[in-house]
Amino acid sequence: MAFIPDIHPPATFAVAHWFVFQKGRLLVDAESAAVPRLADPLTLGFVERRRVFVGFLDGEPSFALEVEADAPAPRGLVWEGLRPLFMRYEESLIAASGRAVQLVNWDRDHQFCGRCATPTTSNRSERSRQCPSCGLIAYPRISPAMMALVKRDRQLLLAHSGRFSGRMFSALAGFVEAGESIEDTVIREVREEVGVEVTSLRYFGSQSWPFPNSLMIAFVCDYAGGDIVPEEGEIVEADWFDVDALPNIPPNISIAGKLIRAVAEELRRR
Repeated sequence: MAFIPDIHPPATFAVAHWFVFQKGRLLVDAESAAVPRLADPLTLGFVERRRVFVGFLDGEPSFALEVEADAPAPRGLVWEGLRPLFMRYEESLIAASGRAVQLVNWDRDHQFCGRCATPTTSNRSERSRQCPSCGLIAYPRISPAMMALVKRDRQLLLAHSGRFSGRMFSALAGFVEAGESIEDTVIREVREEVGVEVTSLRYFGSQSWPFPNSLMIAFVCDYAGGDIVPEEGEIVEADWFDVDALPNIPPNISIAGKLIRAVAEELRRR
């Protein structure tokens, strides 16, 4: 499947992919986890709260739709959380569903101007809502966050956070603060979370991640000094792991999983 983001829906269409949300859960086929593909999901008996055009999935239009909070799932369909679905979806469907949930949440949360409380209107030329009274424009929120994988010889510094289910270890991560560059954030977050200094930052890649509204920007960096001291209340456990003895790490659908596996494989080849 291929996903192409867009803001202009076609004037007419026979069928579309519908990302139907209820309190953050997505409506999917009970067996295949596919989203409904039909002319209009309101034929399933839902009450529409809002709909937003998302783009084109496999050449067909796709929409995000928010429905009433207590609507039961129609026969053969179920409400599922996005996180477990991401473990089953290919990358194009992850991109489409992640965009869908962020857009429907943004549209709901910006119905009124944050400056003067006037009802906002949707702009046709761009993805934004504007206040007709004071002119304030609200764009979909994107929160940049850095990820840092620290390496020392054949070892990787991985941490277990209380946010992880089970005993999973991952690279360090944190949100960019006002006035910071990404590089500043990497150095600060590593120092805060594990008490270690780093150098030689190298960009690895990025990933949109809708939990919540994040753009994860991943780096590899070298250990420059310091002993590991886990940040209280944030990091449960952190340690150095040889690339041939890695703990349980995130799946490959996340940039954390890709980052750790790619760097580990590179170090094994040396």
